[in-house]
Amino acid sequence: MTGISALLGVGEAGLWHGLVVFLRAGALMALLPGFSEQSVPVRVRLLLALALALVCAPLVPLVPGPATLPVFLRYLLSESIAGLALGLGLRSLVFALQIAGSMAAQATSLSQVFGAAGVEPLPALGHVLVVAGLALAMLFDLHVRAVLYLVQSYSLLPAGQLPDPRALSLWGIATTGQAVALAFTLAAPFVVISLLYNVTLGVINRAMPQLMVAFVGAPLITFGSIFLLWLLAPAMLGVWIEALMRFLHAPFDVVR
Repeated sequence: MTGISALLGVGEAGLWHGLVVFLRAGALMALLPGFSEQSVPVRVRLLLALALALVCAPLVPLVPGPATLPVFLRYLLSESIAGLALGLGLRSLVFALQIAGSMAAQATSLSQVFGAAGVEPLPALGHVLVVAGLALAMLFDLHVRAVLYLVQSYSLLPAGQLPDPRALSLWGIATTGQAVALAFTLAAPFVVISLLYNVTLGVINRAMPQLMVAFVGAPLITFGSIFLLWLLAPAMLGVWIEALMRFLHAPFDVVR
């Protein structure tokens, strides 16, 4: 009987530890790029969260009990906040691609061309960048890096401890600012080309008022932007994947 009681105690402690890890892993999986897209069924996302928790549970410090309702509620709040914060940090980099695509499309008069991949339609340039970025992230073993990302988070966000609101808000502001700056960097060539195009069009219109410069320039800016996307997409995605890998390695360095 003593051996059975000890075995049941070990099993109960293991289940409690796995449950606490699942709370953070599930919150992270709800926002993890590539795995939390609208095209992924909810049941598949739940299985992925369970698999992530199963892989990470042996690698994180053992969560002490007792497994009572007040303790569970405390862990539910702290782990959900930590997982959502980690997921939002990664999701902000996907937002950077979406913003860059929208800026490029607006600058090159392609904003009325919509893709149909999300709940809210994106311009075609944004859709292409997001799909290519997610595919590149998978090629760079995002699933493996997500495990390390989650395991390393316990050293800075211990289980059961609520994050400091001030530090968390400063980190969120810094992460958002970094994502917006990245979006501007990626879209800068399109904005510069658009500026040069509009200045040139204005000069031609002043020199030749009778010429319908809009009809002449519209095909030029359309095909020019498509050519520019083909030319610069590898470099843009290279900058983005470098920022993603750097964030996965040190997500809290943005505030330093």
